[in-house]
Amino acid sequence: MVIQIDGIPAEVVRKRMKTLRLTVLPPDGRVRISAPMLLPKSVILAFAESKAEWIRKQQEKMREREACRPAEMRFVSGEKLEVWGKTYILRVSEGTRWGLSLERETAMLTTRPGCTQEQREAHVNEWYRGMLKTEAARRLPVWEERTGLRCDSWQVKNMKTRWGTCNPNTRKVWLSLQLARKPLECLDYVILHELTHLKVRNHGKEFQAFLDRYMPDWRERRKQLK
Repeated sequence: MVIQIDGIPAEVVRKRMKTLRLTVLPPDGRVRISAPMLLPKSVILAFAESKAEWIRKQQEKMREREACRPAEMRFVSGEKLEVWGKTYILRVSEGTRWGLSLERETAMLTTRPGCTQEQREAHVNEWYRGMLKTEAARRLPVWEERTGLRCDSWQVKNMKTRWGTCNPNTRKVWLSLQLARKPLECLDYVILHELTHLKVRNHGKEFQAFLDRYMPDWRERRKQLK
């Protein structure tokens, strides 16, 4: 049986159980409700409708995770490489030293003879890491000065399900390596987003108001990440 929860389809599965259970399934956010065998449909509907906002938030989180998951690459000539929101055509050649440089519309990757796909990927990721660290080191102090919010430390990590994280207890910020693929204004947004968590731990009205104050177009920047 399929029901509608404020426009969201949900599969209802009857089971030998005592309580209702609602699950939002990855990766696409499908909704499944497990319900006792004889529970009236009206009760299931009322329960589901009370969870509509929560369902939307979970689906939004899953869309964000999928958005920052990079496309599978083999790192061979002809593939597309994204750098700060611009697309380059990858050209791979062998040489005595590793190297990666950008010239006009081309990203020229020099590899060691006989290297594996994993080795090529690791080299590109280290190149991304260096670029991201340079930009973050330049931009983070700017946003700390503007907002008065300062982290104790920050680090780049190859996160494939989040653009950034912040631990308000340790005051540490993590930035996803994948941000080097996106426009620089997206990096600014993620930096501000994570710094704001030092002040507000959730994403409620106070959090959004703080973003509105310092970055009125943050919603448009967030869309670029999706």
